[in-house]
Amino acid sequence: MKLDLARPGTRWRAVGAVLCLTLALAACSEEDLTEQGPPLSALPDTVVRIHYGRADADYRGWGLHLWDEGQALNLPRVVEWGSPWEASGRDDFGAVYDVPVKPGAISFNLILHQGDNKNCPNDQKVDLAQSGRELWLLQGDCTFYTKQPQIKVGNPAQAKAYWLTPDTLAWPGAAAGDRYRLYHAATGGISTGVGGVSGGEPVELGVETAGLAASVRERFPHLAGATALRLPAKTDARSLLRRQLVLARFDGNGRLLDATALQTAGVLDALYAEAAAEVPLGVTLEKGHPTFRLWAPTAQQVSLLLSDRPDGPETARALEYDPDSGIWSVRGEPAWMGRKHYRYQVEVFVRSSGRVETNRVTDPYSVALSADSTRSLLVDLDSAATKPAGWDSHPIPTLAAPEDISLYEMHLRDFSINDPTVPAADRGKYAAFDHLGSHGMRHLQALQQAGLTHLHLLPLNDISTIPERAAQRQEPVIDPNAAGDAEQQQAAVTAVQERDGFNWGYDPLHYNVPEGSYASDPDGIARIVEFRRMVQNLHRIGLRVALDVVYNHTPASGQDAKSVLDRIVPGYYQRLDEQGNVANSTCCANTATENAMMAKLMIDSAKLWARHYQIDAFRFDLMGHQPLAAMRRLKQEVDAIAGRDIYLYGEGWNFGEVQNDARFRQATQLNLAGSGIGSFSDRLRDAVRGGGPFDGGEDLLRRQGFGNGLCYDNRDGSACADWQREALLRAQDMIRLGLAGNLRDYLLTDYRGEQRRGEQFDYNGQPAGYTADPQELISYVGKHDNQTLFDIGQYRLPSATSAMARARAQIVSLSLVALGQGVPFFHAGDDLLRSKSLDRDSYNSGDWFNRIDWGYQHNNWAVGLPPREKNGDNWAVMKPLLADPALQVGPGAIAFTRDAFRDLLRLRQSTPLFRLRSAEAIKSRLSFPAAGPGQAPGLIAMRLDGSGWTEAVYRGVLVLFNADKVARTLDLPAEAAAHWRLHPVQASGSDPVVREAGFAAGRFTIPARTTAVFVLP
Repeated sequence: MKLDLARPGTRWRAVGAVLCLTLALAACSEEDLTEQGPPLSALPDTVVRIHYGRADADYRGWGLHLWDEGQALNLPRVVEWGSPWEASGRDDFGAVYDVPVKPGAISFNLILHQGDNKNCPNDQKVDLAQSGRELWLLQGDCTFYTKQPQIKVGNPAQAKAYWLTPDTLAWPGAAAGDRYRLYHAATGGISTGVGGVSGGEPVELGVETAGLAASVRERFPHLAGATALRLPAKTDARSLLRRQLVLARFDGNGRLLDATALQTAGVLDALYAEAAAEVPLGVTLEKGHPTFRLWAPTAQQVSLLLSDRPDGPETARALEYDPDSGIWSVRGEPAWMGRKHYRYQVEVFVRSSGRVETNRVTDPYSVALSADSTRSLLVDLDSAATKPAGWDSHPIPTLAAPEDISLYEMHLRDFSINDPTVPAADRGKYAAFDHLGSHGMRHLQALQQAGLTHLHLLPLNDISTIPERAAQRQEPVIDPNAAGDAEQQQAAVTAVQERDGFNWGYDPLHYNVPEGSYASDPDGIARIVEFRRMVQNLHRIGLRVALDVVYNHTPASGQDAKSVLDRIVPGYYQRLDEQGNVANSTCCANTATENAMMAKLMIDSAKLWARHYQIDAFRFDLMGHQPLAAMRRLKQEVDAIAGRDIYLYGEGWNFGEVQNDARFRQATQLNLAGSGIGSFSDRLRDAVRGGGPFDGGEDLLRRQGFGNGLCYDNRDGSACADWQREALLRAQDMIRLGLAGNLRDYLLTDYRGEQRRGEQFDYNGQPAGYTADPQELISYVGKHDNQTLFDIGQYRLPSATSAMARARAQIVSLSLVALGQGVPFFHAGDDLLRSKSLDRDSYNSGDWFNRIDWGYQHNNWAVGLPPREKNGDNWAVMKPLLADPALQVGPGAIAFTRDAFRDLLRLRQSTPLFRLRSAEAIKSRLSFPAAGPGQAPGLIAMRLDGSGWTEAVYRGVLVLFNADKVARTLDLPAEAAAHWRLHPVQASGSDPVVREAGFAAGRFTIPARTTAVFVLP
């Protein structure tokens, strides 16, 4: 039975049987149902009624996708995307959806949609305590109304249509047979309703029946099927773009059907980007005079506001506008340098408010700031005052090839905030790196001497979440004697987490200025000098510096006080969804690096850090949200300005509104092959750790991996089941592929005996192998995200596993990174069994849960239940573990891990066979004996052939990774006549157990939980 909700006379009897069944009404029949349906008061208390009103009164295909956490909905069937919860009927307002819920229900989630067309682009949560049992939704509106609103026709606060080129507009889903007008008004005031459009001046548009031009479809693939509209010839597009714009759609009788604002990034690029591309933005010195330049093509007026103090009175100077580039500029005085603070006053129409706003904003190209980023500061980064002694001539450690890189990831504050050997005033600051004799610096020097090349530092640009003046901060007071499974530690941390000195820093406010909270004085140039001295000191001990950068989002957008870019050119720098809302798939307000001037800002910023701060490598947060073309251009320009190779790597995850190249070719794992840009591989990570990064509940315990007991040491003590054996062998194949650089065309015989290329192995529906060169792989088993490697082991290793066995398991897992092809990446403290007390996301968990002890006495295990916000759902699983004294590890296990890790670095440096520089070299020199269907669970063998290569040092290297809890033997008859011996690093190294490994007559013996490396001299 089908209900045509487009017909006003449709009666409820068409869905009567379903309604009766769903609501369990005792005396209900089709004849009882009226056109309006039963009033809500006649229905059970366990029914929530949702009304939906559309201006076009067409409800065909619109339904509810419903889900909850298992405690609210009481549906008689499974609601899937393809079979939504249908309307129960229709009333004078529109469609009516009656949703049965359980007694005491608190909330549930919904998406109102028609196929893939969503009424609101975001998932919506119904909070029954706020909405009650009845609520209303309007077409294209994400608001839940608790009283019946007036039906709208159009919404000038939304932007569902696009201005793409000077003469072309596009409106997805709009009918080509309708009529279109573009209304414009200098100061706003355009409104729409059932009576039509009020305010503004109209421009009649034509319809391009052939659709968008091929070049436009190529540039905007997500709009390929949109209705194309044509502006009249000689339309002054530049002038219109500085006004309020509303596109209206009418039927043949002149009735308004819909109206929307425009997304204008496309036409802004078409009009201004080429002329603005090579113009330096921000402040540049020209014959000693500072010249200020701001790109703001939609602004009606821009002024420069100058002050002598960060909080002092401001004087205004008007800027001149260049209509070709969209840049406003003014020339200043030489005496201003180093003395004046400044902001811009931008008068610009803002869609969200519907009027011209006067915004006072800092310079997005600021190179210096006052404390808490209130005003920009005029500073010349080439001036001697901004440089520590010897800065210009200090040597930078050399690097022969990207494959020689090894990375150690650290948060700046973690490095020293708890180090008693650093003076108290310098702890948690750039200046901590001045103290070469501190515990932390001695640790870094030891790692460098063992072979580490790069220190990766979490974001250090100006961030929005840490009060920069120490007097404004508040640190938690925590009882050090509180129980290891207590809640009070996290309660103390969360009580002040928005006022303390800790945050990971993935909330960039200004991209080109060092964070002020890490400086001795957040005002002035101290942050610049001290940041440079930190880099200089790291270079002095032989470490290059990799900087974490976050160009994929900003902390806020719109008229928010922490919004910079969006208050200058509203709607341009942020990526918008199909309704014109700022997309937030990255966590926050996404940026649109596919737009020319946002890409320019990203590239210019990276060039500044490379030139002025001597940064040696960049790690890009959520790099997959950026175009591959922009990343390639960035690489080329950064290398040119630095005069050396700057390594780029990042997160090539594929998700969100740009997923699967929906808007542009992304810098994702599968697209990066051949680019030379590295991406983190989740393939080997998951195979070693087990499960995935979003595991919760019992899965945290059950989903073991190669490194923590899958099949060979089940957590519950059970024998290995067939499915577990198969899962382990599949994981071992994934690890082998990772050891081979995750090459897409590496040939590997899998556990079933089939020979396949890397790209033919499956990882969650994607090709497992995706690189074309080893430098494109970042191999890791732990980083700042998710639980530490040690904490995952605490979940998954059997509870009876000794502290030393846990340490050995940790080293086996780390060895799969250290001795594989590609670029190895290590989380700071993983070499010390670092724990965050099971915290899965410590971004705002304070110093307490993020502590590192460079004195090697404590690993921070069991310092309380981690913060409820990110971990509360799993407290029941965590609590017994944190309370178990048998799971503690002491200084002995920590020292073992520290020393064994350094041996791994020495092994990697001992021969270039661990650092092969091409796919061809890997394919010809790396093999996996004893792979295929006969392989042993828990044991992986890897052979590297050095024959014919003098620089290889050894004729052959054989690495045996034994994750098992017992010693294993491996027979390789083909090696019976060879003279394999234990690698000198291990033969004279820190681990006495590995020295028990042996070889005789083709048989290798490997101790439990040991990685043994044999060589042929």
